[in-house]
Amino acid sequence: MPVNKRPSRSKDFEPKRKPRHSAGKSAPSRKSDDRKSEKRGERSYESYSTSKNKNPSAKRSERSAKRSERFESERPKKRYDSEKPAKRFESEKPAKRYSAEKPTRRYESERPARTYESEKPAGKRRAPDVKLDKFVSEAAQGIQTFQEMDLPERLVMELAKGGIATPFPIQAATIPAALSGRDVLGRGKTGSGKTVAFGVPLITFLARAGNQPRIPNKPRALVLAPTRELAEQIDKALAPIAKSVGFFTTTIYGGVPQSKQERVLNRGVDIAIATPGRLEDLMEQGVVDLSEVERVVIDEADHMAELGFIEPVTRILTATGQSQKLLFSATLDKQVSSLVKKFLTDPFVYEVPGETEQNLDIEHRVLITEPRYRSRVFHRLVQGSGKSIVFVRTKQTAEALAQSLNDAGIPTARLHGDLNQSQRTRNLARFSEGFTRVLIATDVAARGIHVDDVKLVIQVDLPEDYKTYLHRAGRTGRAGRKGIVVSIVPSGKTRKIEGILERSERKAIYSEVVGEDPLLAELAGPIAPPPVLDQLDFGDSRFDGPAKRSGKPKSGLRDGKRPNKLQGAKDRRFRSR
Repeated sequence: MPVNKRPSRSKDFEPKRKPRHSAGKSAPSRKSDDRKSEKRGERSYESYSTSKNKNPSAKRSERSAKRSERFESERPKKRYDSEKPAKRFESEKPAKRYSAEKPTRRYESERPARTYESEKPAGKRRAPDVKLDKFVSEAAQGIQTFQEMDLPERLVMELAKGGIATPFPIQAATIPAALSGRDVLGRGKTGSGKTVAFGVPLITFLARAGNQPRIPNKPRALVLAPTRELAEQIDKALAPIAKSVGFFTTTIYGGVPQSKQERVLNRGVDIAIATPGRLEDLMEQGVVDLSEVERVVIDEADHMAELGFIEPVTRILTATGQSQKLLFSATLDKQVSSLVKKFLTDPFVYEVPGETEQNLDIEHRVLITEPRYRSRVFHRLVQGSGKSIVFVRTKQTAEALAQSLNDAGIPTARLHGDLNQSQRTRNLARFSEGFTRVLIATDVAARGIHVDDVKLVIQVDLPEDYKTYLHRAGRTGRAGRKGIVVSIVPSGKTRKIEGILERSERKAIYSEVVGEDPLLAELAGPIAPPPVLDQLDFGDSRFDGPAKRSGKPKSGLRDGKRPNKLQGAKDRRFRSR
């Protein structure tokens, strides 16, 4: 079969379709280009051959000479010395005029003293740990029992049922003052009875006013707490007392969905126990209205100042108007003092006796050890059978240390800011009920923990100020029990703990220890046996069988109370046949 060959393109091949850039123009051929180049060559040759100057470089030099002459004519002329004005000598200058009114020179003695860096006011540096002012207490009325305070009978019975038969000193002093309508400023650590001291007046006033209809989203009393854990503990303490006389409480805090809190507020509530952050959010959304609040309690006011809640608290107190204010604080900071001056009118001031002196129920110990013995010393302290709270500085340390102790066979729970509310509540419940012996916590999360049977408070990381030290020490020595505060310090670095103890007015016993020191066994007690759990979570394993889960076998259809109508109809049809 013959193959068709493609025709080869010739040199003068012109395409049928013209390119875009040459539209409307004829494409030049190669022959015309050759002719143009020949003409240009003839012209250039003729121009060089007929020129006067046979050398081309001479023409270029002539052009450069003309250019330089033009530049020289445009350049300004240089002025020589003969053309300059004559120099004026000193004798020809005008005489200097002196003034008798001119101030004399300031000598070193007259100059202001120089301000050095150490004397300049600090910017955003941490405020120095200074000792704060104390409260000046007023004389109490000397009440010894709750019956003398004219409280509702059911309320007194509920207090006795909870083990509070006689009032604590702060309760005996502040409850009558609050019932008289005065603002109250009290000082007392957590565990001194502050919750009952401010909770009983709130419930008593509600009971005296009678059963009034609850207004949706408008509580009648408000309690502010710095942390979620403290708010939960306050609610746990006040809820049964309020329920005994027909009133209800609720908690408002962040970290949980607010839909449930909104539903409770819409139904109406008597006492709201809230943290400032979530409460202010609900106020901005219009979910909460504080115009009907008659009494406000601020618990742990100094801790709110440390967390930066002073401005939200100020806005909340302003929204409550002319309500009665009850403020409780462990220390009188500058910011707390500003709240007192702004919102409390002629308050009744009370300080728990002996709060600033050495508590005989708490023993303070400082264990000095080498870094290589630190793990063994700490491990022996937490091996005891009593409960221990370990304070650390960061959340990472709490996680790592809790994991290490659990791996070593010591049941440990953790409490820090990265845990959600359900995890915090579960870990704190495990520690309170005795499922774990050790709780590792940070200062922010552990403020307000109320567990009575804590034997040891161990400080792995020292606090930055003496107020935090006092709050840590207050976790032990409760309800008449003995407690020990242990601070682990490296050798040669005791200056910080000495300053903290001096400002907090506490005396400690210093001891140098090693890994197997007998003093550790004396402080921690004998080593506790490993825990034995009576009940474990097996998930969906069916060891007992499906019939034994409910305790009795599943009954038939006819064994129930209601007969089977369909089966009865079938029986009647069969009998009719």
